[in-house]
Amino acid sequence: MKSVTIYTDGACSGNPGPGGWGAILRYGDRKKEMSGGAAETTNNRMELTGVIEALSALKEPCHVSLYTDSQYIANAINEGWLKSWIAHNWKRKTGPVKNADLWQEVVRLFKVHNVEIHWVKGHSENEYNNRCDELAVAESRKFKK
Repeated sequence: MKSVTIYTDGACSGNPGPGGWGAILRYGDRKKEMSGGAAETTNNRMELTGVIEALSALKEPCHVSLYTDSQYIANAINEGWLKSWIAHNWKRKTGPVKNADLWQEVVRLFKVHNVEIHWVKGHSENEYNNRCDELAVAESRKFKK
């Protein structure tokens, strides 16, 4: 199984508002940048979309080290929130899980790839996280009026 490193980030101007996501996929000495956005979205939806788009771009099952500055994503996976949401049919004590449609796609992709989630501090020393932020912000600006 190939080992791939992925960095992702999401951005939103207003929440909700115009948003963007950015991703960098690294395999050996190869690097691919990806980005996209939406006119009316939330930061968490863009964070999840970056993860989904990056994993969907892989052409075969891979071992993935995925780096995100989103505590929403990192904690949902590493702290067991996602397993609890699934076990409770996408419900929390306070109501339905937000972004369940996107989380369900993440679950599907995690069945294809062996993914480890790593949290990195945003807007700090990580050049790839910073580049993903630039890509995401640039995409969000395309939708500003």
